[in-house]
Formats: sequence, C-alpha cells, structure tokens
Amino acid sequence: MPNYKLTYFNMRGRAEIIRYIFAYLDIKYEDHRIEQADWPEIKSTLPFGKIPILEVDGFTLHQSLAIARYLTKNTDLAGKTEMEQCQVDAVADTLDDFMSHFPWAEKNQDVKDQMFNKLLTYDAPHLLQNLDTYLGDKEWLIGNSVTWADFYWDICSTTLLVFKPDLLDTHPRLLTLRKKVQDIPAIADWIQRRPQTKL
Repeated sequence: MPNYKLTYFNMRGRAEIIRYIFAYLDIKYEDHRIEQADWPEIKSTLPFGKIPILEVDGFTLHQSLAIARYLTKNTDLAGKTEMEQCQVDAVADTLDDFMSHFPWAEKNQDVKDQMFNKLLTYDAPHLLQNLDTYLGDKEWLIGNSVTWADFYWDICSTTLLVFKPDLLDTHPRLLTLRKKVQDIPAIADWIQRRPQTKL
C-alpha cells in the first residue's frame, strides 16, 4: 500500500472529496492541515501553486477531482462500466463548474456578498432542478450503487447550505440522497470524527 499524505487547509473545502474516498475505501493517509499564515511559504514550493495536493510515496499529485479519479480507478466508486464512469465524471464536473464560480478570493465584501447572493438565489435553483431531474426516482445519481459523484453532491450541498439553509427545501429527493451518503457507515464515522470547521 502506498504512503499517502494529503495537504490542505484546516477546512473541508476541495480536499473533502478525497477524505470521503479514503474513508469509504478504508485507506490510511496523513491528513496534513496547514494554517493560512503558512500558505505563502508552502505555495511557492508547489508546481501549480494550489492545494490540495496528494503525495503518493513522495510523488505529488494536484487537482482534487483528478486525485478523486485516481483513487477510485478500478473501484465501483468510479462507476461499474465505462459509460457509468463518464456519467460520474460529468456530474462531478457539473457540480465543480458551479462551485468554482463562488468568489472565495474576492476582497471587497460588498461585491462578494452580491456575487454569493446571485449564485444562490438565481443560479443554484437551475442547477438543483437539473440535478433533481437527473436523479429522478433512482437511489443514486449513477447506476445502482454509490459513486464518488454522490459523495461530491453531499460535500457541495453541505457547503451551499451553510450560506442558504433553505436551499433544498423544494428538492426532497436531493435531501434524501444527502442523507443516504451520510448514513453510509464509513462516511458517518468520518463525519463524526473529522475536525469541525464551518466550510
């Protein structure tokens, strides 16, 4: 088994999908959390200046979704067929496209608030309706068992609900899917013992 070291801030954020996968697959790893004050020094040492990174026996991987695909390759979490794997990637990329529009780095608080409000009030309902339609009456987003796309939905929706707690009130099927993910024993255990952070 390789030695894994995950480096990210002390928050869920973009590293949480990786932590969910490690938890579900019962893979041991070092969850290295850095403070914001240490970030400038660490950033200068990274090839692309971004985290999370995953060191695998000393070899550095970057981009959270690429790492997720690497870790789930050859497991059912990736999808059971090539068609399902493409669907998993498509749903995860769709969610990530939306989340990447959030103005996390905006310095002007008024501008930041306006952008958050637009995304949550006008853009999010369209995404959620499309996702609800895609889920339909199925138990999971893709195929007949859980995939990392379901994990990513739970993680992204948890972040969205921090900012707009009633966001999913009109989408009970999406709420049910979140609960199903959180009730998976390995995921429930991780949620219980992970460091408690706002995001």
